[in-house]
Amino acid sequence: MAIEREIKLALPAANADAARRFFATLTGESGREIALANVYYDTPDLALARAKSAVRVRRAPQGWLQTFKTAGSAEGGLHRRHEWELPVAGDALDIDALVAVCDVPEAGAALRDAAPTLHALFRTDFSRTLWRIAIGGATIEAAVDLGEITVQADDETRREPISEIELELIDGPETALATLAAELQQALPGLTPDNISKAQRGYRLRAQ
Repeated sequence: MAIEREIKLALPAANADAARRFFATLTGESGREIALANVYYDTPDLALARAKSAVRVRRAPQGWLQTFKTAGSAEGGLHRRHEWELPVAGDALDIDALVAVCDVPEAGAALRDAAPTLHALFRTDFSRTLWRIAIGGATIEAAVDLGEITVQADDETRREPISEIELELIDGPETALATLAAELQQALPGLTPDNISKAQRGYRLRAQ
C-alpha cells in the first residue's frame, strides 16, 4: 500500500515564473516540463465521491496510467492519502487490475461496485515542471502545475484554472515538506496552503 504525502500550495498565476526561478536557483536546474492529460471517472450518482475516493486515467510522457486514490486527510495543505497506480494499454480503465492491488478492502469494494456504471466526469489538463530536491534528510519532488479543469455539465463547458505548487515526499522525514514549504512562502508572497485536491475541485465545479 502506497501512502502519498504532499503539500499543496495555491500559486497566484502572476508568481509562476518566480516559482520556477526559486526551484531553478535551489537545484541549479531549469526543471523538467511535461504535459499531463487526466480524465476522472465516477458513476451517475457519484458513488466514488461518496466513498471518498477518486479514479482517473492519465496520459503522461511514459504512457497511459490509471490511478485510484482515497481522499485521506488534508490539513494546512498537507495531504496524506492511499494511492494505487498502474500502467494501462490506453485511455480506458482496467478496474480488475486496480481492485487486485488495492489493499484497503472498503475502497476496493467501492471501486468494484461502481465499475459497471463508471463514465468520464471531468478532466484536468496541465503542464508540470519538476525538480528533485534534497532537504532535511529527505528527497522531495517539487512541481509547478499550470492548466485547467474542464467539466461538461448542463449543456455547458465549465472551466477553472489550475495554478499550484505540489511538494511530494519521495523518501525521508515528513517534516522536510514543511521546511521547504516555509522557505517557499517566505520567498513567494501570496502562496497559501490548499487542502482541496484537483479531483475535489473538479467535483465542486461540476456541482455549481
